[in-house]
Amino acid sequence: MAAQHSSGDLLADRRYRYAEACLADGDFPGAADLAAQALELAPRYAPAWLLLGRAREGLAAQGDNPALRAAATRAYACALDIDPDDTLGVRAHLVRLGEGGGLPALSPAYVRALFDGYASRFERHLVDGLGYVGPQLVLDALPPEPERFDAALDLGCGTGLMGAAIRDRTGHLTGVDLSPGMLALARPKTQHGRPLYDRLAEGDLGAFLAGEPPASADLCLAADVLIYVANLAPVLEQIARVLLPGGLAAFTVQSHDGDGAILGADGRYAHADSHIAASARRAGLDILTLHPADVRREGGRPVPGRVVVLRRTAA
Repeated sequence: MAAQHSSGDLLADRRYRYAEACLADGDFPGAADLAAQALELAPRYAPAWLLLGRAREGLAAQGDNPALRAAATRAYACALDIDPDDTLGVRAHLVRLGEGGGLPALSPAYVRALFDGYASRFERHLVDGLGYVGPQLVLDALPPEPERFDAALDLGCGTGLMGAAIRDRTGHLTGVDLSPGMLALARPKTQHGRPLYDRLAEGDLGAFLAGEPPASADLCLAADVLIYVANLAPVLEQIARVLLPGGLAAFTVQSHDGDGAILGADGRYAHADSHIAASARRAGLDILTLHPADVRREGGRPVPGRVVVLRRTAA
């Protein structure tokens, strides 16, 4: 598909930027009008369709207007038709409106594009701006025994924050991430004179786990990664398959007090304790730890979550 940064029409791009500014200020009528003007000039510019949908959705919420809500859905559908891989994350908006059509809300293409664009400022923003402490929470939750893990998998390793936290307790450490931009920053890192990761792999979490030999790792880690997964059961089943009997899985999630998983306005999933427990049980994993933890802050407020440690049963 065409580059997302420009429509190819300077006037359309200018209208689009004005529409973005209006949307940021909460001026939904102005944003909708300017986005529509941009689309008159560049009708195949997917970001403008997405922005038009967001503006219409904002207008619909102000007046509880079903017609505007339907118009927002049509705008989102146009964006997705132009960008079927969904690098813009349109599906999440459709799912929130109950129009997802059974597709995963967060496409691999969207997550990859999101973190490739975020890579250069990822650590500074996450740690300094959002007070992110996920890797330390995971490390602190691990039991003291075994003192060292022979083979560990850092799932969604990003730039290596979790890897740096666990390196001293691991022999062979593998990192996997969907974003080549993140991996490019993780690859040159060292700790105590050795590479931070012994192996790095680019790919989707599920596909990577499916390709790993069974019973080949004694530790799987996922810090602030499963927030992009709706149903934890298939991932935990794959993790259980690659773990040795007695091996551990440790991760953080966002949480909520209802049932199942819900997609928040932040574009991340929150998982209920009952969903975590049922998914672990189905995978043959015993719960060692499931306790509240604030993994970061958003808008100055702590984001409720859980830190979880599971053990693969001997069977």
